[in-house]
Amino acid sequence: MQTSPTTKVALFASGSGTNAQRIIDYFKDNKSIEISMLLSNNPEAYALTRAQEANVPTRVFTKAEFKDSSVIVDELKAAGISWVILAGFLWLIPKHLIQAYPVSMLNIHPALLPNFGGKGMYGMHVHKAVIETGAKQTGITIHKVNEEYDKGEIVFQVAFDVLPTDTPETVAEKIHALEYEHFPRVIEEQIIKLK
Repeated sequence: MQTSPTTKVALFASGSGTNAQRIIDYFKDNKSIEISMLLSNNPEAYALTRAQEANVPTRVFTKAEFKDSSVIVDELKAAGISWVILAGFLWLIPKHLIQAYPVSMLNIHPALLPNFGGKGMYGMHVHKAVIETGAKQTGITIHKVNEEYDKGEIVFQVAFDVLPTDTPETVAEKIHALEYEHFPRVIEEQIIKLK
């Protein structure tokens, strides 16, 4: 029986890397999907430490390397990466990287897109906006990536009601729980779908 080759995945993260950690843990014993590297624009990102502790190779890059050259795409291709997952990565993805992974790049957003998306809408900025505008519901969106912030094809959403007692902090906690529960599983489903 022929086994299909391992799908190699690269994670991009800018911050503490809690989602990256969940994804690394989820696929740790998976024989057909491998988290092969974690890349960051932030040399101080705790995500790098998390990856190193899990024996996942890491790479820190500069804005010029990322935006103005093909060096990152070249390295991903050389490493056999076939999927790119944005796990708390804050920079807009340049056209050449999207062209290299037109259907195999996913991002997670901590709101129900198209609401509360776009430049500058990440983390607590999103949760504060949800509370301040009196939104009745919020949740998470997992979507493909294109050349605009948060505008790619939506592949998964799950919502919850915003309670009168909710604060940006309590909303953040609920969002994190949904991200940890669903993001790794949806990544796996999307990869299997395209195999």
